[in-house]
Amino acid sequence: MVVTPKTLFTGQQLVWLPACPSTNSEAQSLIVQNRASEGCTVITDFQTAGRGQRGNQWVAAPAENLMLSVVWQPTFLAATEQFRLSQAVALAVHDWAAALLGPDPKLKVKWPNDLYYGNQKLGGILIENSLSGTKIQYSIIGIGLNINQQAFELPTATSFAQLTGRAYDRAALAARLLESLERRYLQLRAGQVGVLRRDYLQALYRYQEIHPFIIDGQPVRGQIVGVEDDGRLAVAIDNELRRFGLQEIRHG
Repeated sequence: MVVTPKTLFTGQQLVWLPACPSTNSEAQSLIVQNRASEGCTVITDFQTAGRGQRGNQWVAAPAENLMLSVVWQPTFLAATEQFRLSQAVALAVHDWAAALLGPDPKLKVKWPNDLYYGNQKLGGILIENSLSGTKIQYSIIGIGLNINQQAFELPTATSFAQLTGRAYDRAALAARLLESLERRYLQLRAGQVGVLRRDYLQALYRYQEIHPFIIDGQPVRGQIVGVEDDGRLAVAIDNELRRFGLQEIRHG
């Protein structure tokens, strides 16, 4: 796959693999070997052991979707500021998707960083950070997006091809995605955290709407009212504001 993004550094070092266990694992190997410059990107046609959030497996059909990992060195971020990077990446993917689909209120970021159209998943993000003291030393940004796949095992998944009825050039989409990622990353690096927070809340799935959730296996109804600096989801339940980590709450 030939990918030529118009970027300063993201994707300028590009490794394409026909298949691999996981692009995040391949990126990690390049870092360990001191062979990954900032922006190094690993792309594959097929992952045999792709990983998702909450320890889930990421399953995608061969040569139909986008699976890539980007290496960044956000040493300007403290370990306590990891969610800022997650916000920037989620927004970059949302920006990229909005450019494909046009402005669409159904296109949302599901906390913390899944891409959704309505109630169906278009893609996911897995960020793995390595810390050095109180700072982030490097980050591996793993992204999986459903592009041309037409059939899914789960009814909660969809693809851009299913939504639009057209097939896409994945190399061109990868280039645009890398450009979008770098734009939001440079925003973060410039300290524009207020802009990122505002845009993230505007894109957040079910924000300020009353919906069912699952907490400790029990169904409740609540309203997302914000996201804390540490990434915890702030939900109003029975007139009480509660905050939840990734493993502590699910949408019902």
